[in-house]
Amino acid sequence: MTKLIDYKEYNGFDNMRIDSEILEKAIKTQEKEPILRFYGWTPACVSLGRNQSSEHINVEFCKQNNIDIVQRVTGGRGLLHDDEVTYSFVCPINFLDGGESITKSYKEISSAIIEGLKTLGIETQLGCKKQRSASFDYCMLLSTGADLCFGDKKLVGSAQYRTHGYILQHGAIVFSYDKYKIENIFNEKTDDNSITCINDINCNLTRRDIVEAVKKGFNTYFTSPYL
Repeated sequence: MTKLIDYKEYNGFDNMRIDSEILEKAIKTQEKEPILRFYGWTPACVSLGRNQSSEHINVEFCKQNNIDIVQRVTGGRGLLHDDEVTYSFVCPINFLDGGESITKSYKEISSAIIEGLKTLGIETQLGCKKQRSASFDYCMLLSTGADLCFGDKKLVGSAQYRTHGYILQHGAIVFSYDKYKIENIFNEKTDDNSITCINDINCNLTRRDIVEAVKKGFNTYFTSPYL
């Protein structure tokens, strides 16, 4: 039986700690079924990729605006977590049909999210057609094959970490983004033609709507009932 950890908000340090603890426990107990978790961030937080430094971040601005800065266990570039639903999915590599392949595993896990968002009338696809510049430090301004796009704009950014035969994938389903904060934190312009958010698509949707829809998507795609 797949385990569900329902939506709850924590600060950035606790969110990263909890994800890591779930992964470590799954490895220790050799958990055979996946664990799906939903969470939010209070206060807002910048997460940096596993090997990313904070030298490009306006640390003083973050301090003045009560924005935490944490390091993720997963790779990728910096991301401001504010008005969003974040998911994390931990599973054995062999739980997925293509688990040995990073590309195929992203596709399988993201396909579950695609199925869920579709129930809300949000049609997304894996990867955007337009290539985004690799020069940006802000994650949402980049588009890779691991991202979900709506109308060729990035909506969901995900990252992955693998160790001891297990996968941790987590990602941000963005409700709204604050251009002022992003541009001041990352010292770069935000391109509205590159990113979108739930509020731009349907401003009547709530976090609970997203959580329940994505949960259904995982149930449908993996045909395994969640607690």
